Amino acid sequence: MTQLQKKKSGVDRFLSVVERIGNALPHPATLFAGFALLVVLLSWIASQFDMAVTHPGTGETVTPFNLLSTEGLHMILTRMVTNFTGFAPLGTVLVSLLGIGIAEGTGLIGAVLRLVVLSSPKRLLTFVIVFAGVISNTASEVGYVLLVPLAAVIFLAAGRHPLAGLAAAFAGVSGGYSANLLLGTVDPLLAGLSTEAAKIIDPNYAVNPAANYYFMFVSTFLIAGLGTWVTEKVVIPRLGEYEGEEKPQSIDRLNAQEKRGLLYATIAILLMVAFILGGLIPEYGYLRDPETNEILHSPFMSGIVAFIFLLAGIAGIAYGIGARTIKNDSDVMRGMAKSMETLGSYIVLVFFAAQFVAYFNWTNLGLILAINGADVLKTLGLSDIPLMVTFIIVAALINLVMGSASAKWAIMAPVFIPMFMLLGYTPEFTQVAYRIGDSVTNIISPMMSYFALIVAFIQRYDKKAGIGTVISTMLPYTVMFFIGWVVLLVIWILLGLPIGPGAQMYMP
Repeated sequence: MTQLQKKKSGVDRFLSVVERIGNALPHPATLFAGFALLVVLLSWIASQFDMAVTHPGTGETVTPFNLLSTEGLHMILTRMVTNFTGFAPLGTVLVSLLGIGIAEGTGLIGAVLRLVVLSSPKRLLTFVIVFAGVISNTASEVGYVLLVPLAAVIFLAAGRHPLAGLAAAFAGVSGGYSANLLLGTVDPLLAGLSTEAAKIIDPNYAVNPAANYYFMFVSTFLIAGLGTWVTEKVVIPRLGEYEGEEKPQSIDRLNAQEKRGLLYATIAILLMVAFILGGLIPEYGYLRDPETNEILHSPFMSGIVAFIFLLAGIAGIAYGIGARTIKNDSDVMRGMAKSMETLGSYIVLVFFAAQFVAYFNWTNLGLILAINGADVLKTLGLSDIPLMVTFIIVAALINLVMGSASAKWAIMAPVFIPMFMLLGYTPEFTQVAYRIGDSVTNIISPMMSYFALIVAFIQRYDKKAGIGTVISTMLPYTVMFFIGWVVLLVIWILLGLPIGPGAQMYMP
């Protein structure tokens, strides 16, 4: 047995342990149900002890609230429905996906990805695939199911190892999950969870879905560049020449109808952009705040989710009309309905997550933990950079055993956001650090929801491939993405740059 085979077998043994641990965990919805019950029990235990703290902002004394009291029982029963329907991430995700469902159902997203990849110069092929992967995560899972296998086909057609193309696309789609030039469904989702957590300290605090946009924008080119370097300098030399049975196949170029559809969609998008600019550029524009004429706290910023829906929906309908993929209004509604079909398990998860978050807030345990935790961190004397790097590592490690970004953040946000707010860091800054940790280990986490699909794609070109093959191929991306993103965050901290529109790193 060669040394390389020993290393692979060692990786396989390690991953088998990780996989067994992950598979032993209950369904995320069950976890949240258990956490909700645990919070109820802890509220009773905490109420038996003197755990009072002083709120640093108001000076008020904060004590644990017992949910097993008569008043607590009434709250649990009477607010169960409103906990669910008023849970911030629920509506934002549903509305965003309705619009994206139209764009995906009519074929607009698939046509755009094919056009971008096929029209790229050969020397820029790897960069374009990684870049397209990052952009594709705007539309949820379309990058996994369309771009990743397409990239392998493209690389094979270009005479290169197909697994290198697959790895490059996977690195962009999943490893670059927190980078983008556009806002997607994950932005309002995480912002909603951050808002709920921030209200533990400040009931009026709201995190805008675009709060991380500046950092995400720059990260897009960072991840595309690093992903290209790793593919060309590490992955391709390691894979060598492809000797499998798969033969190169041609990728269909856009036909006349699809080109016409893209033209229609482009015109529709330009008209929408003109409408938006017409409401923002004039001093008294109709999309500015009617009282202060500001853009930051305007209906445009608070209505980002509505604009995601409108842009994706209108562009999708325009494409469908041009490409003849829409024959009547039923086709539009069918695309919207199809996007909702995938949300059954998410809605179940949200129901229990909403109860957990509400209970956690009612008990004051989050606030007490945040104040005490902030005091401990103050005594440690960690400055901005080591504190945030440590937090990124914690998020990255948790991501190895719990794949859902929203599920992890629903658990972590109520603890870390209030804690860091008391240390002087904004929820938006904490959210950025979390998103880095959540992204870099996506591509090596067997618990990531599409990991099994990636293994299946790889086995098409290498029948003996397994989880260890995916991990060993993708691990260099994880290392480089972590280093690159941490360096970028350090530069951001040193320069004191805003991380998004109106989103600073430090509390006022």
